[in-house]
Amino acid sequence: MERYCYITLREMPELEKTAARWFHQKWGVPEDAYLACMDQYLSGETELGWYLCLDGSSIVGGLGVIENDFHDRKDLTPNICAVYVEENHRCCGIAGKLLNMAVEDLRLKGISPCYLLTDHTGFYEKYGWEFYCMAQGDGEETQSRMYVHR
Repeated sequence: MERYCYITLREMPELEKTAARWFHQKWGVPEDAYLACMDQYLSGETELGWYLCLDGSSIVGGLGVIENDFHDRKDLTPNICAVYVEENHRCCGIAGKLLNMAVEDLRLKGISPCYLLTDHTGFYEKYGWEFYCMAQGDGEETQSRMYVHR
């Protein structure tokens, strides 16, 4: 039996506040910013969603999809953002499954390609992402890698 349960926030909207708090704790972005994006998704205002991995009732991994992940390439949209897996759950394929889930969900909604901004090299390529260009993150001194999934 699969240990983990993978869901969209629409499947369990009651987790909205818990998820916003979890993402805030990982990335330092205000909870209200997450809640605003999650509200738009839950109300059907946007199809750019939120994807979670649960171990029992605990969130152990997650990511979101937003218009722009705080960088200067506003033309590259939508963006996978806030990818995070709890340290003691890493190397179990959670991030890859969440990434594939989001890409497929977007594709089914007619949204492709999608992008992500990262400082990682070699990780996202394992899941079909290709280096696209360098981009300047808001408030960052150095550029980061922009990837695309077509």
